[in-house]
Amino acid sequence: MAEDNIFREVDEELRSDRMRALWRRIAPFVIGAAVAIVAVVAVNEGWSWYTNSQSARSSEELYAALASANSDDLSTAQAELDTLAANGSGGYPVLAEFAKASLLAKSGDAAGAVAAYDALANAQSNVRLRELALLQAATLLVDTGTLADVEARVGTIATDDNPMRRVARELIGLAQFKAGDFTAAQASFEAVVNDPLAQSAVRNRMGYYLAQLLSEG
Repeated sequence: MAEDNIFREVDEELRSDRMRALWRRIAPFVIGAAVAIVAVVAVNEGWSWYTNSQSARSSEELYAALASANSDDLSTAQAELDTLAANGSGGYPVLAEFAKASLLAKSGDAAGAVAAYDALANAQSNVRLRELALLQAATLLVDTGTLADVEARVGTIATDDNPMRRVARELIGLAQFKAGDFTAAQASFEAVVNDPLAQSAVRNRMGYYLAQLLSEG
């Protein structure tokens, strides 16, 4: 798509009554960053989960549940995840709870999913898993909640020393834009652009947001 067409499309879809449509298109990129963080956590902490047969079985059960979810057999996936959450070993019960929250969102129960992520965050001793749960809740609340709702989840994550700061600042910026606070949104997006560790795809996305802010004056 030509650059002018991209900006025209962003300009149209970011207007207040179509903000949700744009977010649903952009969300996979933001969520992808959070999923990458889960992968890092799994690599760092998950090796010990595979050191015994119980963990191996839990791994197979998790993949089976995810396969059911990907096939849109949500009731089977839910039942499989409930069993894993109750009886799994190692860190798999926690991963099952994350997957259960994701299923709620997939089924259209955003409020239930936010509540599940909040509960996960409150139950986690692992800081990164706690922050991941809060980011996932905030991701849903950009679409369904308020700026205060988003900031309550990820305001403490959007700090210079937090490795998840770029995702948190993007979510806050989108919520600020949705709330009509364009000056604050600009500052949030520029903070991501100026982050030396921001990848080019993320910088480009911030550029689209900032172009929309300029068009709004």
